[in-house]
Amino acid sequence: MTELPPSRPEPTLEAKSPFDLRVDLGKDVPETDVRTALAQGDMGFLHSFTTGSAVDGPGMRVVAWTTGCMWRCQYCHNPDTWTMRNGIPVSVTRAVEQLGKYRHGLKVMSGGMTISGGEPLMQHKFVFKVLEGAKRLGIHTAIETNGYLGAEVSDANLANLDLVLLGIKSWDPERHKDLTGRYIGPTLDFARRLAAVGKPIWVRFVLVPGLTDHADDIAGIARFAAGLGNVQRVEVLPFHQMGRFKWHQLGMRYRLEEAAPPTPEAQELACAVFRAEGLEAY
Repeated sequence: MTELPPSRPEPTLEAKSPFDLRVDLGKDVPETDVRTALAQGDMGFLHSFTTGSAVDGPGMRVVAWTTGCMWRCQYCHNPDTWTMRNGIPVSVTRAVEQLGKYRHGLKVMSGGMTISGGEPLMQHKFVFKVLEGAKRLGIHTAIETNGYLGAEVSDANLANLDLVLLGIKSWDPERHKDLTGRYIGPTLDFARRLAAVGKPIWVRFVLVPGLTDHADDIAGIARFAAGLGNVQRVEVLPFHQMGRFKWHQLGMRYRLEEAAPPTPEAQELACAVFRAEGLEAY
């Protein structure tokens, strides 16, 4: 099993491509102490703030992309979000104000707000204050998370969350650690907790030929998801190379340089495994 090298700060990626989602929100410089604001969750770090997403939850979504992630997924297409302070410091007030500009359009298009990353639960205080603001605006809320820090989320936090897009990368613990740098246990624990309180989940599984397409892995995830009782759908996401340029610009070794996307037949076969367990899969 390959061990990950010690973590080190990654250089900041300049926005030079249409695939880089960085959007200038402007510097949010509070009069109060920045460290206190960050510790209390009144301020956080965002990579970008985008509108018009149709692939990050139901309807049309506004997506806030946080920075900071403790995982090192081999196929990550946002490695520029791994280091928290690569983000733009933004206050909760600023983030909710930005969101409020789109509230009417989001309601018309049956959409809402999704907070992704990075890993949003690394900034859970900030994230859930933003989601609380979204709920006050009457906006549907979701997070996309690996669930590893789910124990940090309080029941009060969950009350401001309508949907969890939960990434399950692999069923086999050792394969999962090789793929992400972490074991899968805390992710599964968070899924079980969400099931216990009836919080809807969309499972997201990235299909990478030769890496995550093991039949036993897919079957294991399918059985687990079906047994939860709160999984509304499974999204089998085909691996792509749209983030490869980021690894290059950051000077980071990219282990999947020659990997190809799955064929349509492989994609459908994976979906069929989930459907056989009574799950909707796309």
